[in-house]
Amino acid sequence: MGRQMTFGVIVGNRGFFPSHLAATGRTEMVAAIERQGHKAVVTAPEQTAFGAVETYNEAKICAELFQGHAKEIDGIIVTLPNFGEERGIADAIRLANLNVPILIQATPDDAGKMGIAYRRDSFCGKMSICNNLRQYGVPYTLTTLHTEAPDSETFEQDLKDFAATCRIVRGFRNLRIGAIGARPAAFNTVRYSEKLLERSGITVDTLDLSEVMGRIQRLGDTEDAVVEKLNAIKSYLPVNQTPEQALLKMSKLGVVIDGWMKTNSLDVTSVQCWTSMEEFFGIVPCTVMSMMSEKLLPSACEVDTMGTVSMHALTLASETPSALLDWNNNYGTNPDKAVCFHCSNLPKHFFREGVKMDFQQIIAGTVGKENTYGTLDGTVKAGPMSFVRFSTDEFDGTIKGYVGQGAFTDDPLQTFGGAGVVEIPQMQRLLHYICENGFEHHVAANFSHVAGAVKESAQKYLGWPMHLHN
Repeated sequence: MGRQMTFGVIVGNRGFFPSHLAATGRTEMVAAIERQGHKAVVTAPEQTAFGAVETYNEAKICAELFQGHAKEIDGIIVTLPNFGEERGIADAIRLANLNVPILIQATPDDAGKMGIAYRRDSFCGKMSICNNLRQYGVPYTLTTLHTEAPDSETFEQDLKDFAATCRIVRGFRNLRIGAIGARPAAFNTVRYSEKLLERSGITVDTLDLSEVMGRIQRLGDTEDAVVEKLNAIKSYLPVNQTPEQALLKMSKLGVVIDGWMKTNSLDVTSVQCWTSMEEFFGIVPCTVMSMMSEKLLPSACEVDTMGTVSMHALTLASETPSALLDWNNNYGTNPDKAVCFHCSNLPKHFFREGVKMDFQQIIAGTVGKENTYGTLDGTVKAGPMSFVRFSTDEFDGTIKGYVGQGAFTDDPLQTFGGAGVVEIPQMQRLLHYICENGFEHHVAANFSHVAGAVKESAQKYLGWPMHLHN
């Protein structure tokens, strides 16, 4: 069970339609929400007629109720058991002024009950409420089918997707990112605009690597926090042949990052690695970063802050760990398969059995094997995959991105680091899109299918143009 969500529910009603449908519709929607372990905030029959919203006065009562729960409410669900009074619903949303995602659901008619006593006309009423919300300048989300019952399997999935959308929107509100170290000179590709992020309510706090090293030097080997972190690292994965001194350095790095994040109320991080950390400190930060990502606190390497933002969206949507990967290699001659790789700081969640700590083979020849311990070496397991990449486009003055779905496969792969084979329909078209639009070679990935929720939250509620692959 993930985080319990709270939804404000607005029940539509229009007096010359059967009002008993509003009463039963209210009950059905609350039950659907509670079946998924969430809470509903909805006007009671004692407050408004049938607990629904029709008049302007009832809209004010509903808005006041929602404002009283403003800190709790993650999203609003409009349910239309009959046609609904579009003005009352739109006014309630405007007066509440919660600025949260909104889902519009309409209950289908029964072809055998089209007489006046049971006729809903929600099919038609949904268009009217959408028209009004469009006039009011309020964004909203639609269900998969134009009409679907609250107790249907289709709505069950739509509610899960909407909850994911709401988690992303809330999770990006006042998001605070820690950027540790300078962007490596060889990585122009991960340049980004802090100002565009700030315009979207996302703040970046920076910390120079010299300060990290200085704080590490002040830590004693036997301090409680250092010993606790060392034990956590050793219990996280097999440390293989990693020297104890390297493990101690990782522990101190972890303690410094933890303390800095706590002091500055930071949610996620991006970290400089290549190759300053190895040359001047003697380890790679991969294990420390992997442990943060595993705890749903995404951490991206090479100070790829937009990579962190991408990871965070998937983590919020699925409530599972995300990784940052390279679109790295073709896989044989299959145009819809590729190798995704990092060297690696992938969360343990991504691997098959047998993942272990090792040294970083790519840069060991440059800085020495003894200075590159701390990577996670293993093969990525098979399973569903969602991928996303956000980028700041300073030329158009916006944040933009692409998102899609595929799968990690169980194809054989003999390599090092953290790597897996992915299969994505029409992948060549995706690769053309990435290159034509100048996106980075890093992409966030997750074991889930949440692409629709990511696109909906980013494009509709954050205002970021998004490309949905396929």
